[in-house]
Amino acid sequence: MDLQELQTLAEREQEILDAPCIRCCTVGGCLSANALAVKEQIEVEIATQALNPPIQVRGVGCMGLCSRGPLVRLDPTGILYDQVTPEDAPELVHACHKTLQPHLPKALSNNAPLQPSSYQPRHHPFFTLQHPIVLENSGHIDPKEIKEYMAQKGYLALYQALYDMTPSEVIDQITQSGLRGRGGGGYPTGLKWSTVAKMPPGQKYVICNGDEGDPGAFMDRSVLESDPHRVLEGMAIAAYAVGANQGYIYIRGEYPLAINHLETALRQARKQGLLGSQIFESSFDFRIDIRIGAGAFVCGEETALMASIEGKRGLPHPRPPYPAESGLWGCPTLINNVETFANIAPIIRNGAEWFAGIGTDKSKGTKVFSLAGKIQNTGLIEVPMGTSLRLIVEQMGGGVLDGTAKAVQTGGPSGGCIPAHAFDTPVDYESLTRLGSIMGSGGMIVMDQATNMVDVARFFMEFCMEESCGKCVPCRAGTVQLHQLLTKICEGKARTEDLESLNQLCEMVKDTSLCGLGKSAPNPILSTLRFFKDEYLTLMHNEGSGDYHPP
Repeated sequence: MDLQELQTLAEREQEILDAPCIRCCTVGGCLSANALAVKEQIEVEIATQALNPPIQVRGVGCMGLCSRGPLVRLDPTGILYDQVTPEDAPELVHACHKTLQPHLPKALSNNAPLQPSSYQPRHHPFFTLQHPIVLENSGHIDPKEIKEYMAQKGYLALYQALYDMTPSEVIDQITQSGLRGRGGGGYPTGLKWSTVAKMPPGQKYVICNGDEGDPGAFMDRSVLESDPHRVLEGMAIAAYAVGANQGYIYIRGEYPLAINHLETALRQARKQGLLGSQIFESSFDFRIDIRIGAGAFVCGEETALMASIEGKRGLPHPRPPYPAESGLWGCPTLINNVETFANIAPIIRNGAEWFAGIGTDKSKGTKVFSLAGKIQNTGLIEVPMGTSLRLIVEQMGGGVLDGTAKAVQTGGPSGGCIPAHAFDTPVDYESLTRLGSIMGSGGMIVMDQATNMVDVARFFMEFCMEESCGKCVPCRAGTVQLHQLLTKICEGKARTEDLESLNQLCEMVKDTSLCGLGKSAPNPILSTLRFFKDEYLTLMHNEGSGDYHPP
């Protein structure tokens, strides 16, 4: 395929996409809420009514508002319907056709007319306050159709990189954009790429870390389900920049739909000559294979992930050497997560200055979050870096279900709990770190006033305890002891000195563990001790109170 063929195909497909259409979300939460049955019934209804002109029905990726699924949108009007059932199909088809034929009667059935959702994309803050870059195609294109991705300028950035830029110029663009790794650490992406590129010529690898294991996190899953070609294009551009010819996508087996869509996308890209040998009729070769993990949380750590790809047990090892120097099978390896790769093509298409103009001074661009917990609007959002927690929770999320928010937990089991009085904090790497939390991969769990923060800390510690690989003693034994102390406090059997032991043990585990899992495991405890110590003290029983009897 050459540029002319790509552009001709994209223009032809765009005309089809612009036609009146009923778009049904068929991934994630909507899929689990019977979205496929809704889509099938709409198709049956269209065939039954024999409409002229006919209306297209498309299964698309995540529309974001997962708690209100199944979601159906009528285009080009953009009117959204939520919690749709198969029985609503006649009214939906009628509503869509009426945009073409205004003289149609008000309703086709004897039931009350189906009302549009109160969450309209053009008006509701959940949508209007977003800045989609990674999610710009989600909810608009069919993830199983490469032509629809091409219609949205898909693979144009790869062509631009191959024919208009040198590898070093690609790296310069990524560096100047200020993009930082979206997997949690926030390491400068351009700096990581340049390190791999500087390694001596020879075998190099590119790995996409899709092992998303944080409780309450579903950002990467949604991107892979909704727009898989975006990630493949980002990986190919990265491979060209660093001199790699083989890539791997590491994804957990609990994501069968994402795996299915990736496999379909890989077949389509190879068939079109966009992966494999002589991509775009150039001298650049790049192949991507999928490796499925068994669900071990520790395999999200890059050295454990590489061990798993190599067929070994997923155990971390000390660094240095870092993967950029000696990674997969001892070769220089570039590892980024799903969201990081999903940002690459837009940066190449629009330029580094465009991306750097979004966000804050040190945290550029946008961040995708999975908004969950005791909140009105659960779902997927993408906001500029620097957006306040208050705006996310109260305006986009609609506040808690009953009462007021007590805290937000960011960063999964490696993150911390941020109290309501700190909700004006901007969401960026440095600000969250100062509060004892981290950006993490993007999980954001909202808690109400009824939430016991000590119990929250115990929940996350139990998760870390069970997911510890056991290789190093501080994590293997320390997480068990921390969980035991938290259980003792929750059961009202602890003494005052146990609180000091808890603090000291947290610092020890944090300072001496081998990998990121152990080093960050104490964060939920330390943050709740910092902001919610009164809840610990309420549960404590002082020595000599007569309520606690040591064995």
